[in-house]
Amino acid sequence: MSVPQLSAEQRGEQILAVFDTAFGDLLAADPAAFRVKFRKMAASAFAFYRGTACLFYHDLDQEKRGGPFLDDRTSRVWIHGDLHAENFGTYMDATGRLIFNVNDFDEAYVGPFTWDLKRFAASVALIGYAKALGDEQITELVRVYAGAYRERVHAIATGAKSDEVPPFTLDTAQGPLLDALRDARSLTRFGLLDSMTEIRDFERRFAPGGGSIELDAATRYKVLAAFDGYLETLPESSLARPDSYRVKDVVGRRGIGIGSAGLPSYNILLEGATDALENDVVIYIKQAQTPAVSRHITDAAIRGYFQHEGHRTVISQRALQAHADPWLGWTELDGAGQLVAEVSPYAVDLDWGDIDDPEEIAAVVGDLGRATATMHAAADDLSGQSLVPFSTERAIDAAIAADEDGFAPLLVDFAHEYGARARADHQIFVDLFRNGRIPGL
Repeated sequence: MSVPQLSAEQRGEQILAVFDTAFGDLLAADPAAFRVKFRKMAASAFAFYRGTACLFYHDLDQEKRGGPFLDDRTSRVWIHGDLHAENFGTYMDATGRLIFNVNDFDEAYVGPFTWDLKRFAASVALIGYAKALGDEQITELVRVYAGAYRERVHAIATGAKSDEVPPFTLDTAQGPLLDALRDARSLTRFGLLDSMTEIRDFERRFAPGGGSIELDAATRYKVLAAFDGYLETLPESSLARPDSYRVKDVVGRRGIGIGSAGLPSYNILLEGATDALENDVVIYIKQAQTPAVSRHITDAAIRGYFQHEGHRTVISQRALQAHADPWLGWTELDGAGQLVAEVSPYAVDLDWGDIDDPEEIAAVVGDLGRATATMHAAADDLSGQSLVPFSTERAIDAAIAADEDGFAPLLVDFAHEYGARARADHQIFVDLFRNGRIPGL
């Protein structure tokens, strides 16, 4: 790619304009939350990159009508939308298996498959730079990612059986991925409940403090009405025991993640699979956000496919993730689309802090390339959604086959160029923030 050469002052103004479009309304509603968000983003170039998908897609906008490996089909596939090296971790799927794969689908949409790959490749450059790897080592890491993605897409496209391309589980994962799965397996539902709730009068309730907010009667009524709407969006397979959905307690929460600043959310405590107190379930209702990529996709058929952003997030996750969370659904609250899902006891994110050996980094990056390919392949004509009515993996396989030699270099060049751009942007952002240049803060 080629971002126009701007002075630091000009780029700063551009960053502020993109932030205003992406965050303006939420920032005005809750500036304190954004001060926390921006301080987290100021910590490192990678943290800044994580929080600025809006800027990334602004810079990619020149490709929205085409680009290498993109045609009518490969420009219209389900994509994660915020695919960076830290958006991978563990979850328990609907069949009860612990899986390591892509997580956090808040930014998922339909668009060019290369946008996911480029966003990941640039994140590898940032992580490699932070670990003092040389440019040639970073180049090799991106090539490993591209090669693993290419190999897995081709295997699936040419008819490999599902047991030949298994998900990463306790039986198949290695290295840091296996470590994350083992950590997840050591966690318990009781441990999660103990951290969030207490037993009062022989019944479990949310414990005060810890970021929970007691609701007034009117708000509680609205949240429970939204919960009733959510139940109608669950697949029939989830509704095995009606008592599972008996509400025990409701509290408010404030969005605390880098991507959740200013977004109201609520936790609901449910009966769960049995009457036993250790099987209670916590779900959250969170206002879904407008995905950054959607501002740069003009196809009316895509935009009109979704009822609201909560619906869009859930439909996208179900398309991209095999055997998704059985509690996953959507609803509306105060006219805004909401995402509903379980607060999982078994969620462990990939920790890059102790992954420092170049060979180990390369092994992990290769696995994440395979995970990316499997995700893209899941989201096609067999996903149950009519928006992508063709075999994604065959379309991607054919597009790459047309220029095998150009695939990895495309990602390598982008990784180096945009990694450098993100490091420079991070410094510009820190100067804007510390000097009071961000409106509303």
